[in-house]
Amino acid sequence: MDRGELAAFLRDRRERIGPAEVGLPAGPRRRTPGLRREEVAQLAFISTEYYTRLEQARGPRPSREVLSGLVRALRLTDAERDHLHHLAGAPPAPPPGPPREVRQSILDLLARLPGTAAIVTSAIGEVLAWNDLAAALMEDFSALSRRDRNLIRRVFLGPHRGALYGVSDAAEFARDSAQRLRAASARYPDSPEVTGLVAELLAGSEEFARLWEAYEVSVLPTLAKTFHHPVVGPLTVNCDALHVPDRDQRIVLYTATPGSASEEALRLLSVVGTQRMDVSG
Repeated sequence: MDRGELAAFLRDRRERIGPAEVGLPAGPRRRTPGLRREEVAQLAFISTEYYTRLEQARGPRPSREVLSGLVRALRLTDAERDHLHHLAGAPPAPPPGPPREVRQSILDLLARLPGTAAIVTSAIGEVLAWNDLAAALMEDFSALSRRDRNLIRRVFLGPHRGALYGVSDAAEFARDSAQRLRAASARYPDSPEVTGLVAELLAGSEEFARLWEAYEVSVLPTLAKTFHHPVVGPLTVNCDALHVPDRDQRIVLYTATPGSASEEALRLLSVVGTQRMDVSG
């Protein structure tokens, strides 16, 4: 615990918050900006004496409950919350489960990639967001339940297990998925969603059980793959993944080599969308 740095951090953040931001009257006699110590203590549900000792670098190590109260009272960001915990000698607990909310800026990015099929996946393989071309290339995710949008479940337990979207690297994708899920289970050991998915896959797939018992966590990048699409036929795409560390998510981008037949196929899919060209009206 770094008492001096903790005291300075609390004092700095307290002085940055105006009373109106936390629903308190400004009052006519405030000599300094920000909240008073007793106001922070009240908002954090601790005694003023205890909070004052923390700001004077002579308090005991605060519990996680006290730190949670201070985070709430001082309106700390996620990064500031983590910093507070480290200063107090109590590293933040892991999140209860893989984050599912996708930042609006990333959603906007997906919409601005007309020539690229793009999806956002969670740490356990759930497709959280996608653009129109990804829906045309893979499937209309909006028509699926949240459960059926999990790619790991689908590759091992789906109706076309082992042949997900007709990709050329189904075996590699299955191995990669098992490795990523094992790594995620270590990051979210108390998540019912993660432990439940693992248990379901172990019970329903001998292939997953074999891969799971291999204890591999070293994931190799997939540079290219071929989709066997029911409308436009086979098309080979480059596969690039961008990580979003603060959300533990991946943006997966599928692009075709300029001037290739696959680029023409993607261009056709961007026009056709998810409608079926091989079915007569």
